[in-house]
Amino acid sequence: MKVALFYHSLVSDWNHGNAHFLRGISRELLSRGHEVRIFEPRDGWSRQNLVAEHGDRPLQEFRLEFPELRSTLYDPATVDVDAAVDGADLVLVHEWNDRDIVRRIGLCRARSKRFRVLFHDTHHRSVTAPRSMAVYDLRHYDGVLAYGRVIAELYLERGWSRRAWTWHEAADVRLFRPLLGRDRAGDVAWIGNWGDDERTAELREFLIEPARELGLTGSAFGVRYPKEGREALQAAGIAYRGWIANHHVPEVFARHAATVHVPRRPYVEALPGIPTIRPFEAMACGIPLVVAGWRDTERLFSAGDDYLAVRTGREMVQCLRELLDNPDLARRLAQHGRQTILARHTCAHRVDELLAVASELGIDDEQLAAGAVGRTAT
Repeated sequence: MKVALFYHSLVSDWNHGNAHFLRGISRELLSRGHEVRIFEPRDGWSRQNLVAEHGDRPLQEFRLEFPELRSTLYDPATVDVDAAVDGADLVLVHEWNDRDIVRRIGLCRARSKRFRVLFHDTHHRSVTAPRSMAVYDLRHYDGVLAYGRVIAELYLERGWSRRAWTWHEAADVRLFRPLLGRDRAGDVAWIGNWGDDERTAELREFLIEPARELGLTGSAFGVRYPKEGREALQAAGIAYRGWIANHHVPEVFARHAATVHVPRRPYVEALPGIPTIRPFEAMACGIPLVVAGWRDTERLFSAGDDYLAVRTGREMVQCLRELLDNPDLARRLAQHGRQTILARHTCAHRVDELLAVASELGIDDEQLAAGAVGRTAT
């Protein structure tokens, strides 16, 4: 099968977590013998910010780390969309694309019965900014892939799409795996961006204050941290280390005793059931995980077995203390979480789901099976 993917960026994960899943899905498709073409805008803000802060070194490092992955840069004003989708069987268009690009790809679909096209939504704007999503022209799209059931249902209820499927994110277990024998660098690792005031209070309650009270050491990675946030982390004993390329995250997890997930407020209040990609990656690496405030309404995991769930800062203090004082508990939690990922939540599982959707849309079974080599080795 020939797949064309239009996403914000493949090469930059600066404040752009969707790049993680895109890379994993693309690598899995390629490993099965499918043809993958990825298009990203030349002036994408994630790539621009990454280069502005770090120069070309991260781009060069990306090419070394992911030699099989390449993207085509384009100018949204001049790109020949017909040529880009020519020969494709399936086209995925991410919701961070320019609206005109989304519309033009839909018009290509209206003129051609050669390919199927799906809109991929991995954000909370369908709930928090519905007007901004309603203006996307999806009339000619074959459906929507939504990374949570509640979002898929919204597309159907509001008439934005005739068909929608839930397509959760997942871990690329080729990359995210336990790394043994590393020296300990700290008690707790936090990897995530500040969040544009969507979790400022929550980071203080569930990370900064527990670290200060327990006297923990550790590291925080991410971007867009205000001065007061960096100072608060430092005062609590957590070193702020800025942006980290996602392929270095397994090394960070291997050198810390535990990690926490503090979801942005919309995912707690309006979009329960959507964990975002960080918990998948943490569990795949076999590090004990404590999740704050999130309700697993879609039953992806098992709270208490795969991770510890807390509702208050006081509970976070208690859980972190217990994990650090009880190596057997930490080990059981880490092992169970990783086994759940391997059983249900790898990029191989998501490609299986994608191929099932493609088959439902009428793509030939021979194309879907082209070069298939089975699941990723675990």
